[in-house]
Amino acid sequence: MSVTSQADEPFQVLDEAALEAMEVRHDPYDYAFIERVLPMERRDEILADCPVIPHRGTYGVPNLRYGPSFALVLKDLQNPRFRKIVERKFGVDLSNGYPTLVMMGSTTGHYNEGYAHPDSKHKLFTVLLGFTREYPYERGRLRILRSDDREDYAFEYAPEYGKMCLFKVSEKSWHGFLPQKSERMSLQFCWVDSKAYAAQTYARHALSAIAKATPGFNKVLEYIPRDWKKALTGR
Repeated sequence: MSVTSQADEPFQVLDEAALEAMEVRHDPYDYAFIERVLPMERRDEILADCPVIPHRGTYGVPNLRYGPSFALVLKDLQNPRFRKIVERKFGVDLSNGYPTLVMMGSTTGHYNEGYAHPDSKHKLFTVLLGFTREYPYERGRLRILRSDDREDYAFEYAPEYGKMCLFKVSEKSWHGFLPQKSERMSLQFCWVDSKAYAAQTYARHALSAIAKATPGFNKVLEYIPRDWKKALTGR
């Protein structure tokens, strides 16, 4: 009797038909957008199990507490079945990549947030998945950018529940959003090039979480210029 591998396991919550139907766009770089990849009938259940994120910025998911329904989403993203769909659609090989998961809960609207960036050269592929119940704001929507100018965008979308954006990381994969004070629940799942970089990612976010929990220091972080802030917190 054969044992079913994880690669053969069906998804628990991700909509496989929506993933198979996604269209890869090539302007200004290789990306895709899926309007709804999580079931609406399970929205309340999944959102109730999302992590409670106490401060602004991003946190390593291993350092957060969450419920079983949210855990199923994480399991689906790390299922080789998901990786193979992405590889086939984008023509990439991620079999030697290491997964990292970080999550944002809210933003303050300060200029430091949402800055344009193409992602680290150590990242191979990025998947962004929204968990905000409703997002009525014009600002704060994720933008696929043509350059390091946040106004020079090809596409934008609200970080709402079930909306997914995927892109192959390159020197051209600029993205960001305009500052907006609001709840902004968004999960970032990446394949990175080494286990060491994955560990470094979680260590940076753990250090950043301690800093943000220190009275007064979190406020100071809002006003530190980007280059210095990145050196201090990795964000």
